[in-house]
Order: sequence, then structure tokens, then C-alpha cells
Amino acid sequence: MENVHTLWQLLGAAPANRTALIVPESDIRISYGTLREQVIAAADLFASAGITTGDRIAMALPNGVPAIVGFLAATIAGTAAPLNLAYRREEFDFYLQDTAAKLLIVPPEAGTEAREAAAGRNIPVVTVAMDSSGKLAFSNLSRKVSADMPGPERVALVLHTSGTTGRPKRVPLMHRNLAISAANVARTYALCAEDVSLCVMPLFHVHGLVASVLSTFLTGGAVVVPDKFSPFNFWRSVQDHKASWYSAVPTIHQVLLARAERSGERPAGAENLRFIRSCSSALAADTMKRMEAIFGVPVLQAYGMTEAAHQMASNPLPPSERKPASVGLGTGLEIGIVDEAGNHLKTGEAGEVVIKGPNVMAGYENNPEANAKSFTNGWFRTGDQGVLDDAGYLRLVGRLKEMINRGGEKISPIEIDELLLSHRAVAEAVSFGVEHPSWGEEVAAAVVLREPVTEKDLIAHCKSHMAEYKCPKHIHVVDAIPRTATGKIQRGAVAAAMKAKA
Repeated sequence: MENVHTLWQLLGAAPANRTALIVPESDIRISYGTLREQVIAAADLFASAGITTGDRIAMALPNGVPAIVGFLAATIAGTAAPLNLAYRREEFDFYLQDTAAKLLIVPPEAGTEAREAAAGRNIPVVTVAMDSSGKLAFSNLSRKVSADMPGPERVALVLHTSGTTGRPKRVPLMHRNLAISAANVARTYALCAEDVSLCVMPLFHVHGLVASVLSTFLTGGAVVVPDKFSPFNFWRSVQDHKASWYSAVPTIHQVLLARAERSGERPAGAENLRFIRSCSSALAADTMKRMEAIFGVPVLQAYGMTEAAHQMASNPLPPSERKPASVGLGTGLEIGIVDEAGNHLKTGEAGEVVIKGPNVMAGYENNPEANAKSFTNGWFRTGDQGVLDDAGYLRLVGRLKEMINRGGEKISPIEIDELLLSHRAVAEAVSFGVEHPSWGEEVAAAVVLREPVTEKDLIAHCKSHMAEYKCPKHIHVVDAIPRTATGKIQRGAVAAAMKAKA
């Protein structure tokens, strides 16, 4: 692991004949040798299309072999910029413009709104299809030149992270950031070539990319990659392909737990699991205990974020202690707790969680204001509030940021505010998260109206312009929105008032 500094090196460690990818819907199996051949061929196609160092290749693809090959190839020829296929036209327009994408990759018969956004910006669109043997075909590209292999400092991946004070920020992650993070994950869970990861997280986030896929490739294991999570097929995939672990957000764990508890039996296939990993949102201690009781394996809560190329901390495997309601110990980086001035606090004192390590990004892209606020003496400020105990375990006690965390999806309230304000009937708007038994948080909003309009019409307005998971499920009409003396909206006060009314 110590000699792996790029994603191509990471992919090259396993013997050519070992299975790298399994598509459960069709039982297609792709070896490491074939995967490497497909990645290089796709990288050469991208290079032949004019993609070079620093150029962004946007991809709006469902989970599967095309998404993984496309991602790895894009990190060689240029920089990968994966996007959620569920975005609406306006969202694609923003992300394609913000990343300065030079190419867009979509499925053959999907991605209409992505294609429209690309056409509006004169960005070439390429489709990628897979045949029954797992071989990919990219449209409108011919292989004329070879892509140059990247170095560790080349930006491999650019993702966006939502904040509360403006539009999403660009996070550039270098090859070495991702390779180091994958190695941290592999070490934490003692991954080896015999392990089989079931990937149920979307591959346009670092959770799925780094935890489920890259850490597995680094250790020569196999990744089972269904096109989407299905509670009906999940345990069949675990059983048929002998998955030894999976990583997911608590929402997915809760769905699987509820089904298992209704049946009262341990699901068939669960005996293959070595552990279950939970990340991207807080896992309730009670949920963890119930999962362990019915699934019969340790459940390990971890802590990650895009700016750290995913994992920052995790509860360890047995026989080491795993603590409910804790996100565990630092993994390959330093974790500290600071006050508002950046002074480090003592063990047991609550403050902002800060991190420092080689997997952490160097800074947001073209955003000096955000960087000035986010870094203090070389430490990155996460915006989360936490406490470290005497053994070094981290417990998160709150979020300093006002992002809405819906099942691990971080949603910027500012983005929703702006969309509501674009409706002619809305004079003021504020969005916020409310507690939800399955998602952790759900999106709600309050508006001051300038003319009559129904809640149904406002929700329909949101759904026509942004992905449904971001849209408010309830919109309250109020006479006024509380603000501070300086005019800042008091989101917490609105959320508390709406909760009191419920």
C-alpha cells in the first residue's frame, strides 16, 4: 500500500485473472486484467477526443461497470467529475459550467436533461453501453493517441460540497489523496484479496467510490455492483456472491433491519458477512445494537467527508472496542478539537472537529474566502462539533454547519431558498431540516407570500427545477421570518417554531 500513489497503481496490484467486478443482475464477471484493459482503452479514447491534464470529464451514469471504468479512465486522461443522473436541467447546467466540463458521458437511453444542458454549452456528449460480456462501447470516439499516465499530484476527481453561505464548493482531490484514503479504509477493516464488497452507495460520491470500490481494488478483492440498492435483492446478492462486507448510510441499514425484524430471522447470506460499515450520517446506538443482534456481525460506524477523500475515523474491528454513538478513532490522520479561535481544547471538551493528514484536500478550488475560513494553522475545520474521550474515540455532538443531512445526502438550504424565491408568489423563504425516522432529516421550508399560492404548487415548482430528494416535503406559510440584528436568517429558530407547531 505504501508504494501506491495513483489510482492506476492502485488498480494494478491484483493478478490479471482475479475477479474485480461482478454485475449481479446478469452475473457478468470482469477480471482485473480485463478491467485494466478497458480503463486504458477508455482513457485513450478520451485523450483522442482532446482531453488532457486538468480537463474535466462529467459523467451522469448509474452504478455499474461503465461508471467505474469511466471514472478510472477519466482520472488518467484528465479529471473525473461524476454527477447524479437524477439532477434536473438547471442543476446540470450549473455543474457543467462550474467544472468547465469538456465532455459528458451518459447512458445510451437516459440523461435527457444532462444532454440538454450539455448542448446548451456546446459540450460534446458521449454514450457508453455494455454488452452481455461486460465489454464497453463509447459512441463517437476513436482511439488515435495514448493517454499520459498521471502523477500523484494530478487532480483525479472533482466533487462539490454544499455549504450554507453560498453555492456548492468544488473539492479537487489528487491521486495521492484518494490512494491514501483507500489504503486507510483497507487497513481499518483488514481488507484482503478474499473480501467481496457489495457496493450499494452511489458512485458520484466518495463514500461509494473510495470505501466500497477503491479500497477493494487496492487489496485485490471483488466488488459486486448492482445498478441501484434494492432491499428485495440485497440478501440474494450477499448470498450468491458471498459478500463479506458492505458500507452504507443509516437509511439503508434501517430498511434492511426493518425487513429482517419483521421476519424475525437472520437473513440468508448474512453468515457470509465479516462486518457492516456505516458512514455519511449518524447511526443511532439502538439501531447498531439491533443490527448486530439480528445480522450477527459487528457494525462499525465511521466518519468521512468529501474534503478528506472520505474516511477520517472509524470504530475498529473486534477484538478492539467499538463504541455506540461514537465514530471511532482517527484513521491515518490527526483529529483535534478547537474553539472558535482555533485553540486546541482538552480531552472531553466540546468544540469544532479539525483534521490534518495526507488524504485531506489542499483547498477548495478557486475559493480563497472559503479556504481562509476552513483552514487554521494547517488544520481543516470540518464544521462539525465533537468531543474526544481519553481513548481517542470521537463523538459528534452537533453540526455547526446548517446543511440538511437527508440519508447522507448533504443539501444546501441556500440552494432551496433561492429556488423558492424564484416563484413569483414568494417574498421570503427559508429551508431547514426536520427530524425523520428513516432519513435522519427531511427537507422543509417556510415562506412569506406576496400573493396566494398552494403548498402543492410550490412543491411542484421545486420538483420541476431540482432533484426530488432536495425538494421540501412541507412548506409552511408564515407572516415573517426571524432574522438577526445584522439581517441574517435564523434558520434554527424557524425550524424550532415549525417543530413546536407540529
